[in-house]
Amino acid sequence: MKKANIPYAELKDKLKLITNNIRKLRENRNYSQEYMAARLHISQNTYSKLELGYTALTLERLILIADIFGVRVISLVNITEG
Repeated sequence: MKKANIPYAELKDKLKLITNNIRKLRENRNYSQEYMAARLHISQNTYSKLELGYTALTLERLILIADIFGVRVISLVNITEG
């Protein structure tokens, strides 16, 4: 199996698009950061840092976030710009 070689800057840009998708979905559902943090068992500050890309978005958290929204993980990582 060939290992993917993605430049760090490109990976960082893609992660930013994913966190933007999460933020937009949260706002569209009228969920507060406090609500999301409570559901994820983390502080609001940690959740804010997650949306800003300062805290690592783990696969486990991505799955939990998708579950909270009632969507598939693929809808969160759909990295279309716009």
